[in-house]
Amino acid sequence: MAPPTGPLNLDVEAISGICGSISIAAWVVVFSPQIIENFRRSSADGLSVPFIILWLLGDVFNILGAVLQGVLPTMLILAIYYTIADFVLLAQCFYYKGFTWKDELPSPAQPKPSSVLAVGEPTERTGLLNGHLEEGERRGSGWTHLSPAVPLVTETLVAPPPTPTRLQALIWNSVATLMVCVAGILGWFLSRTYSNNQPASPADEGVPSFDVWGQIFGWLCALLYLGSRFPQLLLNWRRKSTEGVSILFFLFACLGNLTYVLSIFAYEPHCAKSRCQPGEAERIYGRYILVNASWLAGSLGTLLLDLGIFAQFFIYSGDDSADEDGETIADEELDIDEGNFDDRPLLQRASSGLP
Repeated sequence: MAPPTGPLNLDVEAISGICGSISIAAWVVVFSPQIIENFRRSSADGLSVPFIILWLLGDVFNILGAVLQGVLPTMLILAIYYTIADFVLLAQCFYYKGFTWKDELPSPAQPKPSSVLAVGEPTERTGLLNGHLEEGERRGSGWTHLSPAVPLVTETLVAPPPTPTRLQALIWNSVATLMVCVAGILGWFLSRTYSNNQPASPADEGVPSFDVWGQIFGWLCALLYLGSRFPQLLLNWRRKSTEGVSILFFLFACLGNLTYVLSIFAYEPHCAKSRCQPGEAERIYGRYILVNASWLAGSLGTLLLDLGIFAQFFIYSGDDSADEDGETIADEELDIDEGNFDDRPLLQRASSGLP
C-alpha cells in the first residue's frame, strides 16, 4: 500500500510549477493549429515569411542562451522542438508560396463574366456557330443539347462547408485552451508525485549564476521575438484580412508567454543559511529577475504584440464575412441570370415557337 501523499499546498513554488507546466503544454501544441490550417487550405498566404524566419532565428539564439545559462534540460528540449516546428512552417511557406523572402499580396480575383456576350462581326473565316458555342459553354450546355434524343443533365454544384459562427469558434477555442491548461496542471501533479518519492536534494544556495554570453544570446533572442511580430501585423494590415492565420496559433502563444512570465515571477529565494539575513532574500530575488530579464522582456513584449494581432482578428473578421456574403449574392444573381436562358435542345425550342 502506497503511503498517503502530503496535503496540496499551493505555495509560491507550487504556483511557479503549475504555471511552468501550463506554459510547456501550450508551447508543445502551439504550432499544430497553424500547420493543420496550412495543409487544410493548401496555402500559406496568410502567414508572413519574415515572421517565421525571425522566430526561427530567435529559437536558435534561445537554444544557445539556454545552454550557456544552464537552464533545465526540459526547456532545452523544448527549444529544440520549437526550432524543428519552425522549419516545418517555413517549409510550408516555401512549398505553397515558392522560394521567396518577401510577403506578396495575392492577385485580385478576376471579375465574373457578364451575362451579355459581345459577339464580333462575322467574316468569311468565322464559324457559323461561334457565338452559339460560347453561349452554350457559358450556360453549361454542350453540343449534345442540340439533339432531342439526349436529355439535359444539369451539373450539381457541391456546396462548400459552412463557416463556423463566432459563437462556435469561441466555444471551440475556449475548450482547446481549457484542455491545454488541464494537461499542464495534470503534468505538474504527476511530476510532484514523482518528486515526492525521490530523495530530497539540497536547495540551491546563493544567488543565481550570471553568464555574459548567455545574456547576450538571451537579449538577441528577445529582440528577434519582438521583431518577428511586426511583419505579421503589417501583412494582415495590407491584406485587410486574417484569413489563413489560425487564431489558436497566437492564442496558445499568448497562454505560453503569460504562464511563463508568471512562473518566473513566482520564485522563492533560497538563502545560504537556514534563515535569511535582512535584505538577503530581496537581493537574491532581484538577481534572479536580472538573470531572466531577457526572457521576461521577450515574453512580455510578444504578449503585448499578440494582443494587436487579436485586435486584427476581430476587426477584419467582419470584413471577411461581408466579402463572403457579397460573393454569395453575386453567384446567386449570376445563377438567376443563367436560369433565364432556355436550356432545352434546339429542335424543341424551334417547335414551341419561343425565341
